[in-house]
Amino acid sequence: MSDALEPITLTDKAATKIKELLGEQDGTEQALRVAVRGGGCSGFQYALAFDAPKEDDHRFENQGVAVVVDKSSMQFVFGSEVDWVDGLQGAGFSVNNPNVVAACGCGSSFQVKEDAAEQAAAV
Repeated sequence: MSDALEPITLTDKAATKIKELLGEQDGTEQALRVAVRGGGCSGFQYALAFDAPKEDDHRFENQGVAVVVDKSSMQFVFGSEVDWVDGLQGAGFSVNNPNVVAACGCGSSFQVKEDAAEQAAAV
């Protein structure tokens, strides 16, 4: 399946929601930015936003949606799937990331394999 080679994939629900939200934006070129920022109780948090692509971004398209990832975030999100979840806790985007080895109880931050090894060595 070709999805295995994609750095970021979108579920059908996520792609539909993104296209709907981008349709409400003005005429500037916008893409879904998937980024990782330090923070949260497990070390990293996702930052999803609509943004204009920058020169050094990784750029690709999935299900007709432009997606960009900055170079430092790519190592943490490669192979992830972005989904749109609408449940009792509210609606929003969710990232299913195969690189995650631990997540906090609230689900807003995560830890990747390299971080877990560093923390174990520091103990």
